[in-house]
Amino acid sequence: MRPRVHCVAVHDYHVHSSYSDGYFLEQMVSAAEDAGLDGVGIADHCNVSARDSMREYREAMGFNLDMTYQRRRAAIERRRAKADIAVHDAAEIDYHPADEAEIEAFLDGAQFDYAVGSVHELRGKNVHEPYFERFSETERQTIVDEYFDAVVSLVDSGLFDILAHPDIVERNTALRGLATEEQYREVAAALESSGTVPELNAGRINSSYGRFHPNADFLSVLSEYDIEVTIGSDAHKPDAVRDCVPALRDRVAELDLTVASPSTILDR
Repeated sequence: MRPRVHCVAVHDYHVHSSYSDGYFLEQMVSAAEDAGLDGVGIADHCNVSARDSMREYREAMGFNLDMTYQRRRAAIERRRAKADIAVHDAAEIDYHPADEAEIEAFLDGAQFDYAVGSVHELRGKNVHEPYFERFSETERQTIVDEYFDAVVSLVDSGLFDILAHPDIVERNTALRGLATEEQYREVAAALESSGTVPELNAGRINSSYGRFHPNADFLSVLSEYDIEVTIGSDAHKPDAVRDCVPALRDRVAELDLTVASPSTILDR
């Protein structure tokens, strides 16, 4: 078993800016400095799917990092020059198995410091939508099965350094509580044989959901497989960085989690 590494250098790899649906980059980095971080990763939402439904979603949400990442990179470099901490140039990419070719081509060209992968789409709908309430429990279980199949595919693709909020289906009350230990183990086994690291995500700890991703049962399985984690506030506003980072530190200590070193993420 690898030795425990408890936040020797604390980097929040999952922060959003105004280049997607977050606050101004300058203020997000300043908040990370205030929170006592050693590094912060600007990982804005990005969807590069060629499918019609996803093009419509991208236009509706205003996610266009695929067209603006070079301008954002220049802004990051300027802020990095005067920062007291490391500032990383990253992206959170929406994953679907049908989009792997587009994702690979985009990431090869963009050359981010690292890439975060996430599954937000189920049956053409965002996982947060109340759309899923219309289904029977049996069908909702099938939808959760489809989600975890997509997560395993994401990991197996080798496209991403970090797996974002691995059990995001728990945010939707219609899908909550349907995940199984077997599914957690399938994800853990995929992670064990990959270079992808799951994150401990605090994006909803101060919402009505009020919990970390992944949940304690999922984290317990990951620990059995000796899987390291990164930490991610998933912050969209400066105050969320300041609030979530102490909570993430406490959660790491409480559950005796192994935190991946920066070189694990940045030197792949």
